[in-house]
Amino acid sequence: MTATATTRLDAPARLPGRLVGSIAFGTLLQALNSSMIAVALVGIRGDFRAGAEVSWLISALYLATAVGAPTMGRLADLVGPRRVFLTGLALVAVASVAAPFAPNVGVLVACRVLLGLGTAAQYPAGVAMVRTVAERTGARASGALGILSICSQTAVAFGPSLGGLLVGAFGWPAIFLVNLPFVAVAAVTVLRWGPAGRTSPHRLGVAASLRRLDPPGLLLFAGAMTTLMLLLLSLADHPRWWLAAVFVPLAGLLLWRELRCAEPFLDVRLLGRNRALTGTYLRTALTYVAFYAIFYGLPSWLEQGRGLDAAQAGLVVLPIAGLGVFMTVLATRLVRTRGPRAPLLIGSLGLLAGGVVLATVVHSATPVLVLLAVSAVLGIPNGFNNMGNQTAMYAAAPADATGAASGLYRTSQYVGANLAAALIEVLAAGTDPDSGLHRLGIAVAVVGAVLLAGSLLGRRRT
Repeated sequence: MTATATTRLDAPARLPGRLVGSIAFGTLLQALNSSMIAVALVGIRGDFRAGAEVSWLISALYLATAVGAPTMGRLADLVGPRRVFLTGLALVAVASVAAPFAPNVGVLVACRVLLGLGTAAQYPAGVAMVRTVAERTGARASGALGILSICSQTAVAFGPSLGGLLVGAFGWPAIFLVNLPFVAVAAVTVLRWGPAGRTSPHRLGVAASLRRLDPPGLLLFAGAMTTLMLLLLSLADHPRWWLAAVFVPLAGLLLWRELRCAEPFLDVRLLGRNRALTGTYLRTALTYVAFYAIFYGLPSWLEQGRGLDAAQAGLVVLPIAGLGVFMTVLATRLVRTRGPRAPLLIGSLGLLAGGVVLATVVHSATPVLVLLAVSAVLGIPNGFNNMGNQTAMYAAAPADATGAASGLYRTSQYVGANLAAALIEVLAAGTDPDSGLHRLGIAVAVVGAVLLAGSLLGRRRT
């Protein structure tokens, strides 16, 4: 199965740019909505005279996406990816129109949940459409996967800047309304160029597919994942360890149910057999622990430890995302000739080097030019790791379960993001900003070393 997928990745033909562009336009929504909210929280808190509950506007989107991505991916496998892609866009449109009229923070959080479910559909359904067309035409998928990765990194990098302009000019409702033109363009182009209809005899109508979705398994997965995410989110402030006592039995029931279900929502038997796919999820989660530790931790230190204002800190960390985009282009070319392992080795080495630099070079008196250079170094591994992990997931996933596999890939990213948030708080507690940053650098270096050892070990086994 892996050899076949690798052959498709190396195929000479390219996927149509109009198809890839339309899918990429939809996948921008998730990254934009997860990053723009950061600059709107102050305004929302003031308008609603709210307090700490405003932070749920961030957490709600992460929770909804972590649960919704594999659900939407599984539906894409059953009813067709284009239909699910468009359904997700419709949910985004409804949430974006309703949010500006929310009477209180609770309703606004509900809109963010709906927004998270909608944006959760585009990536797994989009990758499934890429695979559908690639297998029909014999085209390679590496270029399309690279474009999706570039769009995601670009949206994360410029989301706060775009959000700041919108909030400054029109107020916080603008970060919701700006979704509507993206939704319109993505919907029109996917309707025009996306693969239509059911592409597999195994795909059924909506009603039959919902029955085959394994509702008990879905509910157990949602309960277990929500509990896990809430536990991880609580680690940064006041750990709620009692959630672990809820998560463990839910996870056990999920495992028991899915092992006995003829068509499980979460195919744990496949994960047990397919070590390459399971390993990719674990590696992705660990990679995102390091990525978000840098992406969240460094700007905080720049303001608290280096004394920069928010705008200056944003400019200093811009090379992280900017260079990541450039490195994704290089990684895409490398994947075509060497497969995913080569970029993963480079990305792991980059994380190791970046962590060492943070732990030993950076301090409160470091000149801004040096900090810009450090940001550039930290941006090198992003493109290689993202492209390597994404390609490894695509290559290891069964063709008829690409949507579900891509959804779980998204979930693993959010697990890593929440672990990173907890790690930052733990390492920064009770110490000065420089010491906290150096501890964070050591943690990133350790993650890089573990990922490097895993990549080298995997190479020897092959």
